[in-house]
Amino acid sequence: MSVNERALKEILQKPGNDACADCGAPDPGWGSCSLGVFICLACSGIHRNIPEISKVKSLRLSHWEDHELQFMAENGNESMRRKYEAAVPVYYYKPTHKDCQVLREQWIRAKYERKEFSKPRDSLTYEGTRDGLLMKRGRDNGQFLSRRFVLSEIEGTLKYFTKYDAKEPKAVIKVDTINATFQPEKIGNPNGMQITYLKDYSTRNIFVYHDSGKEIVDWFNSIRAVQLHYLQVAFPGATDADLVPKLTRNFLKEGYMEKTGPRQTEGFKKRWFTLDHRRLMYFKDPLDAFAKGEVFLGNRDHGYSVSSGLPAGTHFNGVWQYGITIKTPDRCFLFTCETEGDQQDWLKHFHDVMSAQMSPQEYTMEALFKRRP
Repeated sequence: MSVNERALKEILQKPGNDACADCGAPDPGWGSCSLGVFICLACSGIHRNIPEISKVKSLRLSHWEDHELQFMAENGNESMRRKYEAAVPVYYYKPTHKDCQVLREQWIRAKYERKEFSKPRDSLTYEGTRDGLLMKRGRDNGQFLSRRFVLSEIEGTLKYFTKYDAKEPKAVIKVDTINATFQPEKIGNPNGMQITYLKDYSTRNIFVYHDSGKEIVDWFNSIRAVQLHYLQVAFPGATDADLVPKLTRNFLKEGYMEKTGPRQTEGFKKRWFTLDHRRLMYFKDPLDAFAKGEVFLGNRDHGYSVSSGLPAGTHFNGVWQYGITIKTPDRCFLFTCETEGDQQDWLKHFHDVMSAQMSPQEYTMEALFKRRP
């Protein structure tokens, strides 16, 4: 081992240097010798795109000058986090290594290039409202067309208009029912975002994107800011730490399964499934506006269970062989997966959800599900 390598190994032992400074991925293999942080391979690619800010080197393959090693030793991830993340707003989503490119890139650019979080500022940079154009997918024809969106903290709503100067909005969405998630692969655009909300107790999806990565991430965090404000008013005794997990969240799992109908004599049909914590929704197509159906997954102590396989005597005519049976207090749901790996992954998620204690809001949701036609 060279003197260089030994010195870097010692610096990596310092607290915080064992994970990527930007996304938290373990064992970073790269360093920015101009910023003094250790980063993973994926984030190093983003740093390379801002060469005037960040000079990236491999910890194993690059030659490090003495002054660079000294700079890394004097700084490091913890020290630079205090500098560049001094004033991250509570609502702002900090991406992890599992998040998509646009979220990670805009987080890195906001930190080091725009220095958005280096000094305290007003919690809402957009003054409680946001108004602009997003490309929205048409519900029936699948075409993306420019639509005006208006987010209002005072009203607690997100509205969209089919024409910029239209008097009446096409939809008024209450922010407390919104979940916004980035879905670049599903939408087919690197800046693609899915906005899911409840309309008359049914799930509705709209799919949007903006050519600017900064703009779409700003919309995402603006929605979170308005949601946090709504929750702070609705739950005045709650701490921010209690409320932040209630903001937008990634879906636990998505993918295809086959399912049969309530009589369990109908044919098994392929459907796209989305597990959003306790709500398992299914769609004919991943980009459908409305769910064809939803299953509420309660706690296992209240009559909910999941097992592998299908009940004996099931009239099976599907293509896929790996069965899952979900029992609720009202009925059984039968699904099949294409591979055993898929089956085991779905089962793990269902078990995890059913093992978790239910919140008061989830009991309310369960009651709503039982009243639905």
